[in-house]
Amino acid sequence: MSADSPLVWTDDGQPRSRLYGDVYFSTEDGLAESRAVFLQGCGLPQAWAGRRRFTVAELGFGTGLNILALLDLWRATAPTHAQLHIFSVEAHPITADEAARALTAWPELADIAQALIAAWPGRARGFHRVDLSRFNATFDLAVMEAEPALRAWSGHADAWFLDGFSPALNPEMWSKDLLTLVAQRSAPGARAATFTVAGAVRRGLHAAGFEIEKRPGHGRKRERLEARLPGQPRPETVPSRVAVIGAGIAGVSAARALRAIGCEPLLIEAGHPGAGASGNPAALVTPRLDAGLGLVAELAAQAFGRAVRLYEAQPQAVIAHGVLQLAAGERDPDRFARIAASDLFEPGDLAPLTADQASERLREAVPAALHLAAALVVEPAVALAAWSGPALRATVARLEPRGGAWALLDADGGLLAEVEAVILAAGQASAELRPDLPLKPVRGQASWAEGVDGVPAAAWGGYVLPTRDGVLFGATHDRDQTDTGVRLADHARNLESLGQALPDLAARLSEAPLQGRAGVRATTPDRLPLAGALAGAPGLYALTGFGSRGFSLAPLLAEHVAALALGAPSPLPAPLAALVDPDRFRARAARRGRISVAEAAQP
Repeated sequence: MSADSPLVWTDDGQPRSRLYGDVYFSTEDGLAESRAVFLQGCGLPQAWAGRRRFTVAELGFGTGLNILALLDLWRATAPTHAQLHIFSVEAHPITADEAARALTAWPELADIAQALIAAWPGRARGFHRVDLSRFNATFDLAVMEAEPALRAWSGHADAWFLDGFSPALNPEMWSKDLLTLVAQRSAPGARAATFTVAGAVRRGLHAAGFEIEKRPGHGRKRERLEARLPGQPRPETVPSRVAVIGAGIAGVSAARALRAIGCEPLLIEAGHPGAGASGNPAALVTPRLDAGLGLVAELAAQAFGRAVRLYEAQPQAVIAHGVLQLAAGERDPDRFARIAASDLFEPGDLAPLTADQASERLREAVPAALHLAAALVVEPAVALAAWSGPALRATVARLEPRGGAWALLDADGGLLAEVEAVILAAGQASAELRPDLPLKPVRGQASWAEGVDGVPAAAWGGYVLPTRDGVLFGATHDRDQTDTGVRLADHARNLESLGQALPDLAARLSEAPLQGRAGVRATTPDRLPLAGALAGAPGLYALTGFGSRGFSLAPLLAEHVAALALGAPSPLPAPLAALVDPDRFRARAARRGRISVAEAAQP
């Protein structure tokens, strides 16, 4: 147990909150209490009978015991091919080892506990997505206080497990404002259950619109609460046909994300996976470093954390771990220290290095650096192959709306497919299908040499990273250029950039035969991607504009867009979703009075 752990162990081996002085679960039989209070209290499994998607939300994740009980019931009674979405909130998360110790009390759930603990969420502030594909389930944990978590969540729960620590010890978890948010994040007819019958909780639920009823309690507790919102579940209208255009890292990430929540997509690529900007022999997975620690920094950190988890689940795609971000100015060491000390990254993922420490790692004199211990170098071809699935080789020349669907047409007007939703993930080529997308091309050429071993990954504006059989470095950055021919002059430019940061390595490579590849990055005016629904075009979504950070940003943002397309809860907090909303530029202009609100509403 670490010194900053939120729990302590009692003499009889029970976990107790260090912060609130309350138990994590009943000392008599926590599993029986979870089943009686929450599963039975929310009318499960009857409530999900006949459903294609069912969403359960929880206040107070704790040891994960309620989720284990839920998954056990789901796997036994879920409708065929149905998807379970779980959202939970925990301001003070425990570690996987602590959870494993707490959950050993129920060996009948050992296989579920093992699956959950193997994918245990991190401790960084923000939303954490966990894949539980064995159970046709997806789990999002919000590591933050409950009120901002519910304000940021886009889902609507069919059932609520209200399982914070005792209202007398943790009143904020049971406030009237928070229970109002619970109601606002509920589907019609949603059920809620809790172990407490405290008057403030009853009044708060009633004021939020719930009909409440006391029921016999579990164990020594005489009573518990069941609550229900008026209404009936809305008819489910989940698209069954979704096309993804483009099989670079954005497109294959979208294909993977759609499959994870129950939809087999139609992936369409004009060339081959990675034929565009995702085709280099190696790629960096690093976060954008923003010492302001605001929303942009939150987006970068959350996307980075999710990308690392997904790539590490495909270990054959990982070439190397760890990247050194070299200081470019005298203020950078202080900036690095602020970022490393923030709670946006997992403990130990970032560490400032002195110039001597960084020089020892890179084996030549360099300035101070930030060691991105969790950063990766990945092999794009392997990652793309792992996620793409079958792909239709074709060029979509035009999109045409047809009675609530989209027709995908080739250059001759021939019908390639008709689908209910389309995700544009073709990089700069997405603008050929939607010219109103605010995308600009930036040509980039990378250079590489074979037979050079033992080069650690580093970045400074340029970058150098190991490949499977050598070293790659670059890359050029030429706005409004789309030529993809390899230029000798650009090899020279890349060597010059490398020489400014790592002159010894550049000297070693100066006589080596260089290979190269040029791609066209898609960029936006604010250097943030486009990930979301396109205004005025129901069923059409953008997933593009990643610039040079597609391998870091695309996996999470693809999950966000897939969730929007299928009507599922998004893993992206609402403020971060607004950052990447494709309609943000028009909305900002409208707010500033540059165009009228009526004009801004036009597609």
